[in-house]
Amino acid sequence: MSRILNLFKVQLRRDLAAHRGTARLLLRTICCTARKHAEESDASTVLGKRWKDTAETVIIGGGCVGVSLAYHLAKGGMKDVVLLEKSELTAGSTWHAAGLTTYYHPGINLKKVHFDSIKLYESLEAETGQAVGFHQPGSVRIASTPARVDEMKYQMTRTHWHKVQELFPLLNMDKVLAGLYTPGDGHIDPYSLTMALAAGARMYGAQIYNPAPVTALNPTADGKWDVQTPHGTIRANRIVNATGFWAREVGKMIGFDHPTIPVHHQYVVTATVPEVKALKKELAVIRDLEGSYYLRQERDGLLFGPYEKMEKMVMQDSWVRDGVPPGFGKELFESDLDRIMEHVEMAMEMIPVLKKADIINIVSGPITYTPDLLPMVGPHQGVRNYWTAIGFGYGVIHAGGIGKFLSDWIRNGEPPYDLIECDPNRYGKWTDVPFMCAKARESYGFNNVVGYPKEERFAGRPTSRTSGVYELLKDKASMGFHAGWEQPHWFYKPGDDIGYKPSFHRTNWFGPVGRECRLVMEKVGVIDLTPFGKFIVKGKDSHKLLDRLFANTMPKVGHTNISHMLTPTGRVYAEVTITQLSPGEFLLITGSGSELHDLRWIETEAADGGYDVDISNVTEDIGVLGIAGPNSRKVLQKLTDEDMSDAGFKFLHCKSIKLAGIPVRAIRISYTGELGWELYIDQKNMAAVYQAMMEAGKDEGIDNFGTYAMSSLRLEKGFRGWGAEMNCDTNPLEAGLDYFIKLNKPADFIGKAALQEIKAKGLKRKLSYITLDTDDIDPEGNETVWHNGKVVGNTTSGAYSYSSQQSLAFAYLPLELCSVGQKVEVELLGRKYPAMVIQEPLVLTEPTRTRLQKKAKGKA
Repeated sequence: MSRILNLFKVQLRRDLAAHRGTARLLLRTICCTARKHAEESDASTVLGKRWKDTAETVIIGGGCVGVSLAYHLAKGGMKDVVLLEKSELTAGSTWHAAGLTTYYHPGINLKKVHFDSIKLYESLEAETGQAVGFHQPGSVRIASTPARVDEMKYQMTRTHWHKVQELFPLLNMDKVLAGLYTPGDGHIDPYSLTMALAAGARMYGAQIYNPAPVTALNPTADGKWDVQTPHGTIRANRIVNATGFWAREVGKMIGFDHPTIPVHHQYVVTATVPEVKALKKELAVIRDLEGSYYLRQERDGLLFGPYEKMEKMVMQDSWVRDGVPPGFGKELFESDLDRIMEHVEMAMEMIPVLKKADIINIVSGPITYTPDLLPMVGPHQGVRNYWTAIGFGYGVIHAGGIGKFLSDWIRNGEPPYDLIECDPNRYGKWTDVPFMCAKARESYGFNNVVGYPKEERFAGRPTSRTSGVYELLKDKASMGFHAGWEQPHWFYKPGDDIGYKPSFHRTNWFGPVGRECRLVMEKVGVIDLTPFGKFIVKGKDSHKLLDRLFANTMPKVGHTNISHMLTPTGRVYAEVTITQLSPGEFLLITGSGSELHDLRWIETEAADGGYDVDISNVTEDIGVLGIAGPNSRKVLQKLTDEDMSDAGFKFLHCKSIKLAGIPVRAIRISYTGELGWELYIDQKNMAAVYQAMMEAGKDEGIDNFGTYAMSSLRLEKGFRGWGAEMNCDTNPLEAGLDYFIKLNKPADFIGKAALQEIKAKGLKRKLSYITLDTDDIDPEGNETVWHNGKVVGNTTSGAYSYSSQQSLAFAYLPLELCSVGQKVEVELLGRKYPAMVIQEPLVLTEPTRTRLQKKAKGKA
């Protein structure tokens, strides 16, 4: 093997020496004829037309993503669409991409993006007359370890299984345990794709100007933008940053440091391989997950691209510090064979014909990464009408679907489906350069690691976002990462198997989480809830604004309720806890993952509606401790003179109190469903309040609990979770949120008319509450639900119920299958487990139990 590798290196270095400085030319000759034709047809667009002074939408960036958006907006009927490209179309990452396309993605929502892309690419040539070079031989994801087989079972719901060797006969089958075949996958020529999209955009009326670099972006008082170029200024209703690895430069024009960084990605192209040339049909694309590389057929040879481990990968961090060099566009980096030799060796073992292959080219070019490897797609919080479509590590497969997604959102005023994992507002000021670099390095190295449920990645942590009790808790718990915050998932005790040990089955946290659930049900527990997003809304029009935004009525002063923001078509955009602190002053609490997502929606409505309000984000200023359990009242009463009795401090009421002499805003509410309070405290006082409670609660059995226990307890109580049971794919009526939706309130809240229409037409599905008969595995959410051999629905979230000692889940089912006692099956790791619809909740909440007890006493 070493001799083969050395020969490989020698031959490759000879090839590189012979072609050094011509890599760009070599790559572009892959589809020489089509590209030459496309370039000639594009030459006339270099400002050879009337300059537009105004536009509905200005897209900055002429890679495949930006051009796709122009195509979709224009095709959707938007009249004034302008795309500005600083040099020539595809300059950046598009032109040198390997062009892989796949239906597969581990994320449920991004599967829709991939689907829309492939369906567009299949028809684009016929629509525009431009060849796109689309090949669809299918793809096979190779599993060579038992953990990989479990991962495939975990991800597979509606895909098909086939014989792997028939699809790729050059494989060494001794190394293959299983393969996940996806028909319709393949690869496309990125240059030809972009030119076809550009042709379609022009055909439907969009204007494409190049070279037309943007030199400044200036917001106007009415929310529009003046986009300055050397050729003139365009007044735009909105702008979209689709500039690839120039995204940070464009963002800085308006004060944003977008967390994107270019990384070096290499792939190898071979000369003709006789065994490949002899094949009667094109090879399926191979993704060897353990080897961390992809491989596809390129004419009569092979194209092979590895993802190095994090310690070997290279980032172009100088561009973050100094900016992208002027004029860089269709250039490449110097290749580094030694960096990828480990993967070359693994590929040779899996595909032996590579040992004899001659190498004609190595391409090393920049691709853009975000800290979590997902793009940043949508409107950005903090300024009006600024949208992003940046951070694409896989721009070719995302381009078609993201163009459609953004076009639908821009034209219709709401996202067509939930894609919050790509929301640009998931990042904030805490996403600094050291964090971004550490996470990008980790994410590149994690490209093909096993994707376990409840996955945690630890590079770059902790960030600047740590709560006032983090130092007290960090060594006692397994920490989770939530919007930059460290939050305990579960706590250690002597004898526990500690640390992060992921699995597709029940793992080391299973027993300790049950212990924490019992703690809250029987005694008293404390949890750090600081990651909640927290806003203060006040001013003359505060009540009027919130009445417009939320479907519930506004709470009275000193009261709290659960409210929902809906989209214009009546889907659930957000769930928020609202407290009126004083007349016209409201505290809004939302989940950690939707902090800026929700704030942007609120700010946009306030600005567009001309409301006289002041909105402030106090998330980082205020710490939150939750205390829950039958003994929680006793603990707090020891620390305050305030009457904490049921009569003195009622459910969903709020009071400013002092605990151990420290000012605290207390709300009687608990997402565990047990007796409890949320305590809102200045961060600097948080540790003192925590320590006072732990001391006061010694005799009451007080201890810590984490988010895993809270999730199990909330599910037992039938509490819905935003992002799972409700999101932009669901309406509140099918989610069982009728109690919180006040269709008869006078205010015309957003989505009211649509919801009235939905109610009048009737529902087709509803959220159901189901138990499962499992063994050592529990549902997580997004599993397939079966009935009589057919797919009928999906789970939304799941957990183990320690109270009833069985698996529990929410699932959307057709109305005819929602009756209590209905039997279905839920697929977990490739096996269908019996499940049954039950009456919710499994465990009554503390307020309900108290009310029933009082009622029973009254009758007695």
